[in-house]
Amino acid sequence: MHMFFRTLLHMLVFSRRKPRLGHYDVAHTNFIVLPTDQDILNHMNNGVYLSIMDVARFDMLVRNGVWATFKERGWYPVVVSETISFRKSLELWQRFTIESRILGFDDKAVYVEQRFVRPGADGQPEVYAQGFIRGRFLKRSGGVVPMDELLAAVGEVPDGIEVPEWLLSWATDVALPPTRAEAPSVWS
Repeated sequence: MHMFFRTLLHMLVFSRRKPRLGHYDVAHTNFIVLPTDQDILNHMNNGVYLSIMDVARFDMLVRNGVWATFKERGWYPVVVSETISFRKSLELWQRFTIESRILGFDDKAVYVEQRFVRPGADGQPEVYAQGFIRGRFLKRSGGVVPMDELLAAVGEVPDGIEVPEWLLSWATDVALPPTRAEAPSVWS
């Protein structure tokens, strides 16, 4: 439940006070590790990382104006697949930033990279964890927003913005069957 309030706080207060972003700019969203983020080993729980990535993506969408466009058209984002790698633990009361950026699109989805960073020994941002999501956009009236319609609303992808080949392969490798197809749970 605390993530609901954290999301609202960012969307209604923090995101609106920060500078606007271009659609493909890197968004920097600041957080602090709260007691409710901890697991029994006294560091941020691995599932919380994914939830906080959601909050940071909403911050990015509000600041780059895409959220307003989606709201106006009755669209909303959903995560299709995600992966995260951990390097260092985040501990209670530590401040950290999530850097979020849109990597690009394939024929069905958008790809976003997100990094959890803190100042390193040299003062430069140091990556603690890195995640990637593949998301789709749905219509409240039903159905999926086609990529050509999405790109018409947010603008074409600038040159140099390209989804890495390994990420496209990963998306194919971890994909589940479509929602209307059978997906039996059978252990071999």
